[in-house]
Amino acid sequence: MRALDACTVSNAVERLDVRLRNEGFTDISVRCLSPGLPPMVGYAATGRIRTSAAPTARYCYYDHMDWWEYLATIPAPRVIVFEDMDAKPGCGALFGEIHAQIGRALGCIGYVTNGAVRDLPGIQRTGFHLFARGVSVSHAYAHVMDFGAPVEVAGLRVKPGDLLHGDLHGVVSVPAAIAEEIPKVAAELLAQEGDLIRLCQPGQFSIEKLRGLIERTRHA
Repeated sequence: MRALDACTVSNAVERLDVRLRNEGFTDISVRCLSPGLPPMVGYAATGRIRTSAAPTARYCYYDHMDWWEYLATIPAPRVIVFEDMDAKPGCGALFGEIHAQIGRALGCIGYVTNGAVRDLPGIQRTGFHLFARGVSVSHAYAHVMDFGAPVEVAGLRVKPGDLLHGDLHGVVSVPAAIAEEIPKVAAELLAQEGDLIRLCQPGQFSIEKLRGLIERTRHA
């Protein structure tokens, strides 16, 4: 599946008709901040964060250290998925170079959030995949609220252990029941697309040929 782009994976999921076509992927509020990397494929480790509200008793929050132990319960490779619960997500960034280094040491390959990230050059040197609303210069009061429950990021509902595929186009979830079928269906779709592309070349195209090819594709 790592050899496929996210659009092709999404098309294959649609062809297998296991969910509505307007769900199962991130919307444009989250973008890929690591577009030069090959596709990301891993299992979701979920959590919820806040970054804007100051603690009432201390200068800063203490991290949930048991969050790192939770990661081991998710199959590798792992993708960290944090839902920023602030009214305006992205005030501060929990995830930067240090968290990317820790995540990589714990078998994680990517981070997906509706909030912010920072330390982009440092994270890029690790080869870590990043999907976020944007960047923030500060971590502000970023902290993990809880983890291990379903979350929603940019319209994508994610449960712990969900299989995620992501690239410069965004992130799509792949239902476990059809994961093994994706490469075969994707190959069929790419072959059909190849036929359409060849038809569009100079001297090859006609409306009648296009209509016939689309009809054959529709009934494939």
